[in-house]
Order: sequence, then structure tokens, then C-alpha cells
Amino acid sequence: MELANLIVIFLFGGLLAWLAEMMMENSARWVSLLTIALCSAYLWRLVGHIPAELFHINPVANQAGTWLMHHQMNWIPRFGVSFELAMDGLSLLLIVLTLFLGVVAVVSSWAEVDHHRGFFQANLLWTLAGVIGVFLALDLFLFFLFWEVMLVPMYLLIAIWGHEGKAHAAMKFFIFTQVSGLLMLLAIIVLVVLSAETLGRYSFSYFDLLQNDLSGGVATMVMLGFFVAFTVKLPGVPFHTWLPDAHTQAPTAGSVLLAGILLKTGAYGLLRFTVPLFPEAALQFAPIAMGLGAAGVVYGAVLAFGQSDFKRLVAYSSVSHMGFVLLGIFAWNHLAIQGAVMQMVAHGLSTAALFMIAGALQQRLHTRDLGAMGGLWHNMPRMGALALFFIVASLGLPGMGNFVAEFLILVGLFQSMPWMAVVAALGLITGAIYSLRLMQEAFQGKPDAHRTLPDFGPLEMTVMIAMVIGLLWLGLYPQPVLDLAQPVINSLTAEVQL
Repeated sequence: MELANLIVIFLFGGLLAWLAEMMMENSARWVSLLTIALCSAYLWRLVGHIPAELFHINPVANQAGTWLMHHQMNWIPRFGVSFELAMDGLSLLLIVLTLFLGVVAVVSSWAEVDHHRGFFQANLLWTLAGVIGVFLALDLFLFFLFWEVMLVPMYLLIAIWGHEGKAHAAMKFFIFTQVSGLLMLLAIIVLVVLSAETLGRYSFSYFDLLQNDLSGGVATMVMLGFFVAFTVKLPGVPFHTWLPDAHTQAPTAGSVLLAGILLKTGAYGLLRFTVPLFPEAALQFAPIAMGLGAAGVVYGAVLAFGQSDFKRLVAYSSVSHMGFVLLGIFAWNHLAIQGAVMQMVAHGLSTAALFMIAGALQQRLHTRDLGAMGGLWHNMPRMGALALFFIVASLGLPGMGNFVAEFLILVGLFQSMPWMAVVAALGLITGAIYSLRLMQEAFQGKPDAHRTLPDFGPLEMTVMIAMVIGLLWLGLYPQPVLDLAQPVINSLTAEVQL
């Protein structure tokens, strides 16, 4: 089970980081970095042994042998539960994003977390373990297990190391995600029981459940169980209300993980499970789903414009940007889905960087209020220049990854529902307004002559420049990412013709 080792490395790395802090102060952060480096090297080794031609074929979704890697072993055979992990181009892309943003999260916590550092790093690594499990699991019972595993350490990150309203934000996050997760578990069980009539046995395997013949109201109800669970995590309107509080109160590393990785698990679930498992129900529900996506784009942008809290503004901007992902998935054509995948990656980089800047400002100024800022470029020119880059990247400036993603989504959406594309395009206009307002109020204007603030140091600059390079690469040469995801998209669209 070579793929399982990716998860095991993080589980043991988290335990080691916890124990290391008891023996040597400040060692847990280095253990975290070494754990991520070890997992990255192991992933590189795995990918290096995959035949190159597998990255270019069009795999059939119901044939496990056509994936890049696939492992399965019995777990609870009486109920058809197996330990089944598989990796294709989409999951590989998201795992690479997870590893990279894991490094960003560790660096962002370097000076911010000053108590229980070992337990903090343990929870950070365990969150990464759960996320990687979500991207690899193809047994739906195992998928649900990893879905829950990643929530508990994230809850602890917010509840223990969060800011002034951390208890309320952590509980709200936990309730929203747990209730929606239980709804998904109920939908999984119903799907398995009903599919057993066709299969002649119980099975939680994704490949077996693709053969279900559910239709009518039953298929719609089961599909909605998956849709709500994944849309809560996305988050999509009207299930988004947990996100601003969680982002605002979370430590910087928690915000990086939430925005950069955990939100993408919701998009991944919609793309991997919701539409392929219930194609007819998804077809009927697509206009409503796209309506929610368009509403999220505009609504999130308008609310972002009304915020005076730096982190809360960026949090609402995530609601707007992830609305594009919902639109791209349910438009269900090659361009739109390619755009949705690109948006997952580009949004993960740009928003994680903005949250890292917000956390650095809060650490230095002890406030997130834009009204208490102004003229910060004079005090911190490196941070100001980077903030301008990531802000214009977030609003979709040509030449950066976010522009490619949103352009592909809008073009694909126009082929499906032209008037919906027009509505979604309004979010781009509003996005430019709140983004430039954020830059103006925080970094422009008259500087405070009595304020002396430290700029980004070498460690922060290293990860920031890496994210700059990533967004420029996605914007100027996105073809490698598109090529990696294309076989998966070909497979999904061939199976599901909306």
C-alpha cells in the first residue's frame, strides 16, 4: 500500500513533532518541515515509477487499472468496506498543492505560535494527513473517515490557538461540518443499500457505485446529501456563514490550511463524487447549483467590499472565488471544468498568501482593522509589494493563474448558460473594487511617522516568492497543469454527459 505511506508519514510526523517539543524547545517546527519534505520526496519517487504514457491516456472512470496508481485490500468484507486508495492526475495535483501549502502554514506559524508548539504542529500535520486521505480514498466509507479526521485537528487549531472569538468560531465550524458530514454518511449508506440490489452485494467502492441505477426522486435526495456536505465545505451560498468567523479567528496557519486546502476538498467531492454518481439528478439540479454559484460570486464580493477587518474581507472574497468553482463544475464541459481545477490551485496560492500577510500585520499591529492601518508600504516595502501582487492576482489580472481559471470558467459557462456567465462576470467588477480598496486602506496613504514595523524576513520572503512564481507560472504557462488534469476530465465527461 504505497499510497497509504503518504498518510502514515504525516500521522507519525505529527506524533514525533508533539514529542520532540517536550525534549527540545522549538524543534517541532523543524520536525514538521522535515515531515513534509520526506512526504514530498516519497511522492516524487512514486510518480517517478509511473509509466509516462499513463499521464496522457484517457482513463475510464470505472476501471481501476487505468488510474496512475490503485491499491485495494479487504477491511470489513461483510459490509463491502475495503481500504481502497487511488491516484490520478487530479488527486496528484491537489496533493502537490497540499504539500506546498503545508510548508507555507508551518512558516506562517514560526513566530506567531508561542505556546504548545509541539501540539500545534501535530494538529497541523494530522490535518494534512486527513486531507491527503480525502484526495486518495475511493472507498466511500474510508473517504468519510478521512473527511472526519481532517476536521478534528482543524477544530483544535482554531479553538486553542485562535484569536479573541475562537471558541464561538471553532464550535460553529465544527457544527456546520459535522452536521453536513453526517448527512453525507446517511446518503452513502442509502446509496450502498440501494446499489446492492443491482450488484448483489454491499460495496462502498467508488467503481462499483458508479454502476448504480438510481433515478427519480430517490436519486435526487441521495445526491443532495452529497451536494450539501461538499457545498458547506466549499463553501457555497447559503451554507457559507461558518467561513468568515473561522477564518477571522483562526491562527494564520489555520487560515492558510482552510483557504488553500480544506475548501478544495469540497470542490473535489463535487467533481469526483456528486456529479459522476448521480448524472441524471445532477442534470436536473445543475441550474439551481449554478444559480447558487453565481449568487455566491456576487454576494461574496459585495460583502467583502463592506468589511473593515482584513481577514474577514479576504474570507468573503473566498466565498466569491469558490462560487466560480461551483459554476465550472455544474456547467460540466471541458473548458469550465478545466477552469474549476485551475481555480482550485490558483485560489489556494493567492488566498493563502493574503492570509499570511493578514496574519503578519496582526502580529505586528495587534489589529486587523483597516482603519488602523494606512501607509504601511512606507514601513514595510517588501510586504507592500507582495500584497499588491497577490491582490491583483486575486482580482484576476491577466498573466496570473486566477485570470486563466476565471476566463476558462466563464467561457465554458457561456456555452452552457450565457445569462449565468453575465451575472458571474459582475463579480469580477466588484472584486476589483474591494481588492483595490484593501490595498489603498492598508498600504497606501500617509504613513505614521511614529510607527516602526519589521518587514518580511528571509523565511517569509522565501515562501512568498515561491507563491509568486507559482501564480506567474499558472498564468503564463498553464499547460502542464491542464495536461495533468485533462485525462481525468475526459474520463468524467465521457461517463457523464450533462
